[in-house]
Amino acid sequence: QVQLVESGGGLVQAGGSLRLSCAASERTFSSIGWGWFRQAPRKEREFVASINWNGEITYYADSVKGRFTISRDNAKNTVYLQMKTLKPEDTAVYYCAVSVGPHAQTKSTEYHFWGQGTQVPVSS
Repeated sequence: QVQLVESGGGLVQAGGSLRLSCAASERTFSSIGWGWFRQAPRKEREFVASINWNGEITYYADSVKGRFTISRDNAKNTVYLQMKTLKPEDTAVYYCAVSVGPHAQTKSTEYHFWGQGTQVPVSS
């Protein structure tokens, strides 16, 4: 069974930084696009960032552009989300996901495996 294991979440003060990691149990995910989404309390899940299979193409939500960076290490079957200058409005559960193909996607319907989520509370 495919597993995506996320780590790196936790309480952080506004202005601080965190790096989330998501490791996959399947080697074949090195040829597939990955994404990060988040869901704040009482809100819909929203796109945060995505990366294509070789890391050359990335997309970001406008709200995180310039502050967050998505990257991947195919040798480790792991994707990262470096978050800087965090704001209270970044508070959410963050989910990593694996795309149905090699491209960087922005819609949740293009992803078919999801992590369990990791909490990122940002205090003001």
